[in-house]
Amino acid sequence: MADGSSETKSSNQMWGGRFASGPDAIMEEINASIGFDKKLYAQDIRGSIAHATMLAHQGIISAEDKDKIVHGLDTILTEIDSGAFEFSRRLEDIHMNIEARLAALIGPAAGRLHTARSRNDQVALDFRLWVKEELQKTEKALTGLIAAFLDRAEEHAETVMPGFTHLQTAQPVTFGHHCMAYVEMFGRDRARVRHAIEHMDESPIGAAALAGTGFPIDRHMTAKALGFREPTRNSIDTVSDRDFALEFLSIAAIAATHLSRLAEEIVIWSTPQFGFIRLSDAFSTGSSIMPQKKNPDAAELVRAKTGRVNGSLVALLTVMKGLPLAYSKDMQEDKEQVFDAAESLELAIAAMTGMIRDVTIRADRMKAAAGSGYSTATDLADWLVREAGLPFRDAHHVTGRVVALAEQKGCDLADLPLAELQAINSAITDKVYGVLTVEASVASRTSFGGTAPSEVRKQIAWWRARN
Repeated sequence: MADGSSETKSSNQMWGGRFASGPDAIMEEINASIGFDKKLYAQDIRGSIAHATMLAHQGIISAEDKDKIVHGLDTILTEIDSGAFEFSRRLEDIHMNIEARLAALIGPAAGRLHTARSRNDQVALDFRLWVKEELQKTEKALTGLIAAFLDRAEEHAETVMPGFTHLQTAQPVTFGHHCMAYVEMFGRDRARVRHAIEHMDESPIGAAALAGTGFPIDRHMTAKALGFREPTRNSIDTVSDRDFALEFLSIAAIAATHLSRLAEEIVIWSTPQFGFIRLSDAFSTGSSIMPQKKNPDAAELVRAKTGRVNGSLVALLTVMKGLPLAYSKDMQEDKEQVFDAAESLELAIAAMTGMIRDVTIRADRMKAAAGSGYSTATDLADWLVREAGLPFRDAHHVTGRVVALAEQKGCDLADLPLAELQAINSAITDKVYGVLTVEASVASRTSFGGTAPSEVRKQIAWWRARN
């Protein structure tokens, strides 16, 4: 007796703390997913209604049982929507919670719902439906962000600003052209979203545990009822596939990276040193100690969300990388990563759309900075090639000497006397001053996709027709 008591005491100490009841408590804790997969309740009920309807149509269950099941599921949906439903951790997941409540509401008929399906294809369906719906929301959100940029681009098609490489002044561009760069980025993100929706538009239900079923089900019927193009074509792959979740996370990570680059520019541009933009109070905060400060907190948090989204992608890739076919319980760890990334991306796009629509553009500061760093030097080199017939390498060398002279005299290129320019190269005429202003520089960049206001407006029109 003494030995037994000692062993029990030792065992309880080993399991410890919150798991005082021993291994059973640990197993319940690690196995339960209801804490997060209850988010799938609407998809689970929708899938079950489609499945029950198909079973009745095929004569596998009676029409009476189908009607009871559908009525019971509609009741549960109302209960969950209203907050009256009590979720039980003991029942592990959303599927068992709904099934148990259905049995309590309609009795034995509830047991017929699971005919010709498994929790494996059931969860694959629920999760795929959720991701598809989230992708559709992301597509809409990106369309709104693109529209915000198109409006600002049109407003500032002629607003000059410095273009940068290595964060050093390179050549003058227009702010409208800079906005259109983000239209292109987020347009590619939206294209990836649309491709992913098309890619995953197959219904998993009916694959059962991994081998299909011997019941005469109609998978095309359930696929159509659930808004899918067609059913999946291999039952093993169906229950083990999480490519659609990985694709979502990959798209989210790329889009979040684009949002982060934009956020970084907003942070930089809003500093007193740049002063290109002024954020409204709606998207900034004050300092707790320094009354003069206005901090770009919303942009900084968008920038930080990228780390969470990237982490979710890496986490799920790591979960999936060593799993043999078909289903393994490891795959329960797929949902939290996707849910968190989706929430982060949705919030980041909304915040950035608000900031772009709300921000004040300080065109005077942009223009003043556009000519800094001898940004029209390339225009001088191009003029020497075009008008004086110099090979580009020679023109590059001459321009370098002109820039050095301007640095020595502490003036802009356009302020250098003609005589001093001709002392460097006699082919230079007074016509060169026509290309040394930032306005002339941007106006000359008329190549397809260039920064000239005329070209920017063409690209805006092209995107408006497609947004």
